[in-house]
Amino acid sequence: MSRGTLLVLADGRFPAGGHAHSGGAEAAVRAGRVTGAAGLEEFCRGRLHTSGLVAAGLAAAAALGADPVALDAAADARTPSPALRLAARRLGRQLVRAGRAVWPSGELDALTREFPKGAHQPVVLGVVARAAGLGAADAAYCAAYESVSGPASAVVRLLGLDPFDAVGVSARLAPEVDGVVERAVAAARGVAAEGAGVLPAASAPLLEVFAEGHAGWGVRLFAT
Repeated sequence: MSRGTLLVLADGRFPAGGHAHSGGAEAAVRAGRVTGAAGLEEFCRGRLHTSGLVAAGLAAAAALGADPVALDAAADARTPSPALRLAARRLGRQLVRAGRAVWPSGELDALTREFPKGAHQPVVLGVVARAAGLGAADAAYCAAYESVSGPASAVVRLLGLDPFDAVGVSARLAPEVDGVVERAVAAARGVAAEGAGVLPAASAPLLEVFAEGHAGWGVRLFAT
């Protein structure tokens, strides 16, 4: 594992389109569920242990070489909201473009042919990590951290929250990120023998509801 490579992939400036998405934070702010640092921390904690865990498991399994078609179907089954499925595929399409430019790979080429409109972003993340020479835990860390850092960054823009407070939220959740990654990688190691059904399937119904409502807004700052 190259820590330098991991930092490149995990960097928010990597051109994968994540900066345009709030991870549900924009809808949570409008609903009054996030009004400051305390609410942001609870929102991020909930997202980490639900959609973040699911994404980390999918990414880890893809990094281990599991069939991306089966993993994409598993991601679809774990994403009830059509709006979130569409967003995940758009992000996946952008990520695979960036990944192919930085770490050319036959597996990424094949993924592009199989999913011309984009595979789910966590699946692509795992394949990109694999192409970059990273392992399952690296891919899971990228996915889990992103589930926290994305909303934290968005709320700075949405509420004018002090960036120090937002970073503090991410720092306090770091031990829980470690735990989520351990669970995700352990599950991913069982995919080869038992199939994608062993991956985490934690649900976040309110995020799904928020996503459907957000998709219909006439004016919004973030895509999701």
